[in-house]
Amino acid sequence: MSQQTSHLNIINPENLYNPQPFGYSHVVEVQHFRRIIHIAGQGGENRQGNLSKDFSRQVLQAFYNLKIALDSVDATLQNIAMLRVLIVHHDEDKHHILVQTMRQLWPDQKFPACTLIPVSRLAIPNMLFEVEATAYLN
Repeated sequence: MSQQTSHLNIINPENLYNPQPFGYSHVVEVQHFRRIIHIAGQGGENRQGNLSKDFSRQVLQAFYNLKIALDSVDATLQNIAMLRVLIVHHDEDKHHILVQTMRQLWPDQKFPACTLIPVSRLAIPNMLFEVEATAYLN
């Protein structure tokens, strides 16, 4: 199954399981682009550097921070081809929160490719979530 969104072709081969219920796509082909945007890992800290102890709030804040970074280069979530997600002490509950957030952010289910990496800790104490992205603009 393939879905075209401007210069990103979202592909989920029928011979692989359907990843959409889990909030990502297997393959994103990028065609006819002019700019590549690399966004460093965004954590759940707010502008003042405060970090909630709640995982779901950190996830929402991290994606909010990602949107701010994208806005700074006139890009949107729909320009993202690849996400890398790091979760401290990953478990089913945290995975469920991530999937629900992805479904809210990409309601059309044209998800970017995504790699989830469980980790034991991140750069800042109490940091539980980090997301980095690569976006393409035409």
